[in-house]
Amino acid sequence: MRRPLLAEFLGTALLVTVVVGSGIMAQTLSPRDVGLQLLENSTATVFGLAVLIVVLGPVSGAHFNPVVSLADWWQGRRTGVGLSVGELGGYVAAQVLGGIGGAILANAMFDKPAVTWSSTPRSSAHLWLGEVVATAGLVLVIFCLTRSGRTAVAPLAVGGYIGAAYWFTSSTSFANPAVTIGRAFSDTFAGIAPTSLPGFIAAQLIGGVIGLVLVHGLFGQPAVGTAEPVVPHSDVH
Repeated sequence: MRRPLLAEFLGTALLVTVVVGSGIMAQTLSPRDVGLQLLENSTATVFGLAVLIVVLGPVSGAHFNPVVSLADWWQGRRTGVGLSVGELGGYVAAQVLGGIGGAILANAMFDKPAVTWSSTPRSSAHLWLGEVVATAGLVLVIFCLTRSGRTAVAPLAVGGYIGAAYWFTSSTSFANPAVTIGRAFSDTFAGIAPTSLPGFIAAQLIGGVIGLVLVHGLFGQPAVGTAEPVVPHSDVH
């Protein structure tokens, strides 16, 4: 498990570094244009996420997201293809620690205090709804690809979906509890106040359940040999 856990830690850390770092850079380059800041932030995230999936996917599957790992465990619990309970715990711990580490790294690169709790509140019901939609859509994209045998396009599809969801969801599509926790450690463009974490994470978990229900409605129960998300990998089993 050491290699997959390292891949999940590293991938989530670099993903949060991309999100937070590009947000800081966007504030610096376009201080008076929030729309342009969001465009710069979302563009960097799309490309960064796609590259991380390509590079680290063969080692761990490139989950980088506790909701995806939970869905993988739930879908594969009968067929024995997905994560075991122990592997799930390791993945989630590595992802959360990676998210925190990535935010600290981004802060340090831009000469910010290593840890500065975000002061940006995100606690409105419409934002929680946005997170439900964003996370349900992400799970739907990932698991429809695995169930239809099209994981080769996962980097493009997942990156493209997240980039689009930045713009069509009210919450700008965090869609990831580990990334959400990491973003609380940076009082910058991409930050979220610690007091807003419970609502966002609850909405993401609800969205994950909805997304998986939709996948099962479209494809039925997974068969033995169903590919693992986000891309097939062999190091866990």
